[in-house]
Amino acid sequence: MTKVALLFPGQGAQHIGMGKELAEAFTECKAIFTEADEALGENFSDLIFNGNEEELKRTENTQPALLTTSIAIWEILKGKGVAADYAAGHSLGEYSAHTATGAISFKEAVQAVRQRGQLMEEAVPAGKGTMAAILGLDREVLKEVVSQAALEGGQVQAANFNCPGQIVISGTTEGVERAVTLAKEAGAKRAMVLSVSGPFHSELMKPAAGKMAVVLDNITFEKPLVPVISNVTAKPYLSADEIPTALVEQIYSPVMWEDTIKYLVDQGVDTFIEAGPGKVLSGLVKKISRRLTVLPVYDQASLDKAISTLDEKGD
Repeated sequence: MTKVALLFPGQGAQHIGMGKELAEAFTECKAIFTEADEALGENFSDLIFNGNEEELKRTENTQPALLTTSIAIWEILKGKGVAADYAAGHSLGEYSAHTATGAISFKEAVQAVRQRGQLMEEAVPAGKGTMAAILGLDREVLKEVVSQAALEGGQVQAANFNCPGQIVISGTTEGVERAVTLAKEAGAKRAMVLSVSGPFHSELMKPAAGKMAVVLDNITFEKPLVPVISNVTAKPYLSADEIPTALVEQIYSPVMWEDTIKYLVDQGVDTFIEAGPGKVLSGLVKKISRRLTVLPVYDQASLDKAISTLDEKGD
């Protein structure tokens, strides 16, 4: 029997115009963008559909924009009878997963991630921290690289375990740059500093995490209708009480994405639906296992293909 997991993307997937075609075609999709406008008290959907790329790239805008687009797409899928057995999201995307499964209301979620974006932007002065992608090193070698870089250059740690051979590191600019040099010396196929606004998923984000804890304390979480997999543990939440604690830890802890997908596969999941702009997560899933059915949904054509494939599989 087919088992389905819903996946939601994180920062980096955003682009101007995302969700616009679907919002024009589906009232349930448009309604989510309208609700975001109301919750944030501004014409936020216009920024997403027609705005300036640099403005959208600001973390305080990127995060609510991605959550809004992802949930709007999920509303279409739900309206077409799509159901999931599990849900997971990459970093920010975990908020989308909790929203889609009823653990948090959309209004509270979009307001919370607006604040999350602001707090993460404020946590480290511009230029003081960054991230880098390391390709072609296994985890154990990378651990040695970042340990040495931390001694020689400054604070740095693993931030995202995305798929075999693709790990993102995060920390001070000096620490990350030293780690990039050491990674190349250790045999990495590629090691490159990323164009990001801060050292996300590193200990440098702890000030933001402390303030985010206060935000989440004012939100009532419910137990998800289907299991949501935590970025921090790569395991499902057992109760609603665990959610805010893990979302705080998530800000300064590595995203265990490869482990998350492997856990879902171990539970019998054979079909993954990525609801949100682009297909970054779909690509990562394929690198973990090519035997899986992966269905990114981001426009009318990809929606039609996903529904057709699910119908053929009997879902």
